[in-house]
Amino acid sequence: MKVSVDRELCYGSAECAHRAPAVFEFVDGFGVVRPGQDRTDDPGVLEAAEKCPSQAITVTEAPSSPGRP
Repeated sequence: MKVSVDRELCYGSAECAHRAPAVFEFVDGFGVVRPGQDRTDDPGVLEAAEKCPSQAITVTEAPSSPGRP
């Protein structure tokens, strides 16, 4: 899945970094996706998106690459 954080919506609760610390971090008062983690299978990402109080996290299915299921 592909994950992103809309910095315009994020108000810095840090819920994402708490729920999926391998994917999200807290930088300059805002949640961000760690470099290289924008495509992940981490199950905490879905919970982080659901529990984000500002609804700043977007999770979409990443398109499959040719030759990959």
